[in-house]
Amino acid sequence: MLKTLGYYWNVARGYRFKPWKSPYLRWRFETFLGPEAANLDARKFLRLSWKYRANMMSFVDWAAERRRVQRDARRHA
Repeated sequence: MLKTLGYYWNVARGYRFKPWKSPYLRWRFETFLGPEAANLDARKFLRLSWKYRANMMSFVDWAAERRRVQRDARRHA
């Protein structure tokens, strides 16, 4: 859960109190969910976030692993 909050904190910069207005998060939702994520508002954003929370946590775990691999590669280069 902490990784998810950390990821959110980074990607919602400038939109932390209104994440449904973030161009990046909108793009992420639309790419993953397609038409279901069209016309995001607060209610729809929260509903979809809750509905797909397992998928989101899986994605955040994957992103954290990629970040770790990149950081380690830079250290050993």
